[in-house]
Amino acid sequence: MALPIKDQLKYWGIATAVFLIVLWFLGDVILPFVLGGAIAYCLDPIADRLERAGLSRTASVAVITLATILIFVLLFLLVIPTLIQQTSSLINTAPELFDRLRSGLLERFPQLMDADSTISQQLSAIGETIQAKGGELVNGILSSALGLLNIIILMVVVPVVAFYMLLDWDNMTAKVDSLLPRDHVETVRMLARDIDKTLASFIRGQGTVCLILGTYYAVALMLAGLNFGLIVGFIAGLITFIPYVGALVGGALAIGLALFQFWGSVEIVTGDFTTQGTDWIRIGIVAGIFAFGQFMEGNILTPKLVGSSVGLHPVWLLFALSVFGSLFGFVGMLVAVPIAAMIGVVARWGVDQYKRSLLYRGTSEGD
Repeated sequence: MALPIKDQLKYWGIATAVFLIVLWFLGDVILPFVLGGAIAYCLDPIADRLERAGLSRTASVAVITLATILIFVLLFLLVIPTLIQQTSSLINTAPELFDRLRSGLLERFPQLMDADSTISQQLSAIGETIQAKGGELVNGILSSALGLLNIIILMVVVPVVAFYMLLDWDNMTAKVDSLLPRDHVETVRMLARDIDKTLASFIRGQGTVCLILGTYYAVALMLAGLNFGLIVGFIAGLITFIPYVGALVGGALAIGLALFQFWGSVEIVTGDFTTQGTDWIRIGIVAGIFAFGQFMEGNILTPKLVGSSVGLHPVWLLFALSVFGSLFGFVGMLVAVPIAAMIGVVARWGVDQYKRSLLYRGTSEGD
């Protein structure tokens, strides 16, 4: 005989509360395990495909591990040093870029020269803050979230966790399936399949879109001659999974840097006079790179790789990222998308059950 609904809700509510409390207290401690599990989940289809090709599970995981190590070594040797160098240069150049912005505004709006004006005071305050806090911010980041010890732990623990979870993925899922409540096993399996479909469409598909767009932006901007093109492409690709935010942030950053770099970079000779002109062609090329990237994302990449049946509305996704990020920090942002997908699937199933119930239909429809 099944437990009453009231008791079931009590036990599931306790389990949910325990999960949230553990997530709250452990925080960054479980970060390597969350990342390792996410990597194993994303690579499991590749391992399954290699198994179907005739390899054992161990051999499949070994092939994936060797390929991953090779890619990581290539990135470490070719990309990461340049990325770090451009990031450091961008931070160090930020005060100079801001001074140029202020000078350009003062040339076009002389009234800003008035020291008593609100805009002039705000510009001065922002400039002083950038100069005073820029280095302090970098040092704070390096000493906290990106400290040497944390980096070492992530680089060592995450691959080990991912390796073992990928190796035992099928056994773990079978073990979890054997622990499901027998009265609800089919319903839970159905919900799990829907959640897996949603996560596979979003995380694997959107992750591929982020990788493709990030690579495209970085290479295209560097070929266009934009300073810091690699870091701009990295940032734009990294946050592409947030609807519209990746394009807006990356585009604004790239076009802003292009304006600073190419404004007054062309010498125009008129008779005996030489003036500085703006290279609008280069600025237009940078803007066109992002316009073409958005066209590719909206019409080719997202429909092909993600699909239209993900079921994660952009507003719901932004809300989940904001809530979990504010409550649980960086770990919360990592688990926000999977939990949002789970809640969305369960909510749709609950609405479907509600529409089938007498509470919604009433007795007249049955009669």
